[in-house]
Amino acid sequence: MTALSSFHRLSRQFAAFFGVGLAAAVVHYGLLILLVEGGGSHPVPATLAGYVAGGLVSYGLNRRHTYRSSRPHREATWRFALVAFVGFLLTWVSMHILVEWVGGPYLPAQIVTTGIVMIWSFLAHKAWTFA
Repeated sequence: MTALSSFHRLSRQFAAFFGVGLAAAVVHYGLLILLVEGGGSHPVPATLAGYVAGGLVSYGLNRRHTYRSSRPHREATWRFALVAFVGFLLTWVSMHILVEWVGGPYLPAQIVTTGIVMIWSFLAHKAWTFA
């Protein structure tokens, strides 16, 4: 495989990952905003609930569209869950720092957190979950 074709494949995968991420983000951010604005929840637990909901959307779409994995579900599911758990912890730590310690508004904090977790998730899923 040439470097150009490898780059093209990686670019295609990242574009698909980004599209799946948008769908998962709609669920995540929707639940986050609903819980904070409509339910009076604190942003950190609300974003963790949104993360879990978005993760459920993300698994099926990434397995089928981004990585086109043939790894059996019994294997891919626990790997996905472990990567998602690290992402969950990154979400908690980032949001706690940005909202609690820095005192920033929760939506911009969530945007920064999403970027951090997106990079982690893409690389971990590519190298390990769906490899």
